[in-house]
Amino acid sequence: MNDRKLKILAAVIDEYILTGEPVGSKAIASKPDINVSAATVRNDMAMLEQLGFLEQPHTSAGRVPTFSGYRLYIDKIMKTGELPPEEVQRLDKMLEDEGAVTEELVIQSAATALAELTKCAVVASNASPKFSVISKVEVIPTGKRLYVILLITSNGNIKNKACRLEFDLSHEQLEFFTNYIEENLQGVSVSELSDEKLNSLVEALGTYMMTLSPLIHGVYELSKDLLHKEYTVKGERNLLSCNDLDKMEIVKLMDKPSELEDFLNDSFSGINVIFSEENDGFVIGNSSMIVSNYQKGDKTAGSLGIIGPVRLDYAKIIPYIEYFTNKISDLISENEDNTDRKDDDNE
Repeated sequence: MNDRKLKILAAVIDEYILTGEPVGSKAIASKPDINVSAATVRNDMAMLEQLGFLEQPHTSAGRVPTFSGYRLYIDKIMKTGELPPEEVQRLDKMLEDEGAVTEELVIQSAATALAELTKCAVVASNASPKFSVISKVEVIPTGKRLYVILLITSNGNIKNKACRLEFDLSHEQLEFFTNYIEENLQGVSVSELSDEKLNSLVEALGTYMMTLSPLIHGVYELSKDLLHKEYTVKGERNLLSCNDLDKMEIVKLMDKPSELEDFLNDSFSGINVIFSEENDGFVIGNSSMIVSNYQKGDKTAGSLGIIGPVRLDYAKIIPYIEYFTNKISDLISENEDNTDRKDDDNE
């Protein structure tokens, strides 16, 4: 594989991404940066086909890239540039217009904007609740022996659960529970609320154990719910309008975005491009997924994955997903710093 063959492969892929039609040698030879004859291009394309990087759908047609050709193109040939300042300003405004104030809204807003820009589907996974702490727990009476437990975390997550008790709680009991939670759980990491912690909290209730332990169990169950990864899917309609993909496979995957978890976790740093052809577990055939993770402080907090047909403009799309994952990282890390400062001021 010399530089000329790599350049011709890149030209074929760029042309195919643009047109969706098999590419002939004359079209490649006419490009200003290909300084060889059509016959030389034809010979090189035949060699690229023998090597498995191009294929010919029909004997009389031009050639199209294979998955191996795309892989070589992405890993070795493709160049991505930085987004121009005016485009960055536009993207910042898209997030601002969505009113992204909590961590959850930041991720949803970024996924929505990314789906709109790329005309693909976007799946966002959020693993960051395990890094958040319990900010507040409220118990709200809603009926005879029926109470709603409201759990709020430092990253803006709100969970609630209805809890039916055997007794109506007095004002004194509710006040005791509120103070007890503030002393023992406020500021505790969601991931630290273990079975052992639960048992110690229940035992320490003393004479209130019989009446209030169901509420402690309710808080515990809410914290466990928070530890499950949350998935946001945007732009499903973009995939359904794509003729290159099977509609039933798309519906199946969008019903269970958690099936993408292993692929979303594959990106430990930087960009990872995944092809369905290379992964038996990927439901949508003839598709690809571009994955990038975002950070909260120095920890990976989640991932963004763009799903589309293999014939994507990777050089154009990758800078967008890099921008959004970096932006999410900055915003949620900044929110955490502000929360920490508020907590310090309150102490």
